[in-house]
Amino acid sequence: MSETKITKKKKHDNSIINHFKKEVDEGLSNAEKSLPSKYFYDKTGDALFVKIMHLPEYYVTRSEHEIFKTQSQVIIKALQLNPETYFELIELGAGDGLKTKELLRELIQFNYRFEYMPVDISQNALDKLETNLNHELPKCKITKEHGDYFEVLELLKENMHPKVILFLGSNIGNMPDAVATDFLSKLSDNLQKKDKLFLGVDLIKPASIVLPAYNDSQGITAAFNLNLLDRINRELEANFDLKFFKHQPEYKESDGIAKSYLVSTKAQQVYIARLNKRFDFYKGERILTEISRKYNDTILNSILSKTDFVIKGRITDSKAYFANYILERK
Repeated sequence: MSETKITKKKKHDNSIINHFKKEVDEGLSNAEKSLPSKYFYDKTGDALFVKIMHLPEYYVTRSEHEIFKTQSQVIIKALQLNPETYFELIELGAGDGLKTKELLRELIQFNYRFEYMPVDISQNALDKLETNLNHELPKCKITKEHGDYFEVLELLKENMHPKVILFLGSNIGNMPDAVATDFLSKLSDNLQKKDKLFLGVDLIKPASIVLPAYNDSQGITAAFNLNLLDRINRELEANFDLKFFKHQPEYKESDGIAKSYLVSTKAQQVYIARLNKRFDFYKGERILTEISRKYNDTILNSILSKTDFVIKGRITDSKAYFANYILERK
């Protein structure tokens, strides 16, 4: 690696760790403590989430995967893709690419001209995805992008190629509605007219279906959430004692929002050396680690009304647990 590349990598790594420090400090300093769910995904978190996706209780991945596996041609038609027109297929939060590979196979089989650009905050996930795709789909042209979604899109905005953005897994549901509106507005600012967004959202369902997806019988989801504290221990030199925190999910069908908390099981103090700061927890105090909004057409239309996207289509799985919306930039 050249000296210039090493310097850029160090700056990039420092930027990521500084963001991490800042957001952990802000989240744990609030009256109602919280931590950003995006930091679930380090090497350990990636591996745990792959396990979660295959759990019998976790219908989310399975439902969206069914859409990609059984309706790839429907997706291609809905996105109005032309085999003769080159386009960039950009996936935000690509992960292991399980679902996307179904679409990539179809595009390659029918000789569509495109480049696949997975974007992820986890370098580990990107490296594994690239290795996997080179083995499974060697004809797929892949350019991985590590970092913040909008920083990457800002760079890609320079060219005038048609773009299809994939934002799957109901990741939009990790944002409060106002934040989701702001996110989609910023996303549209980085696109040209007629560019598409293929948005995956989890639909509102009874608690009997939703809650087990966030509290599986094997305890994998609990380990996934607790790993966030372990990551802070490792990277920010903290002394969270994981045995004194427990995972606690909540969901009400009436508001359609699932929430995950880490709850302090005793009064305790945690020191984070990289922040040189102590944080007090009372017994029963909660850290909000994730929200997962569930949607219907009314909720989504309300969010989109303040953006430059319009709904052009909707595809659901056979149980109507999940939907992929085709949105177009006005």
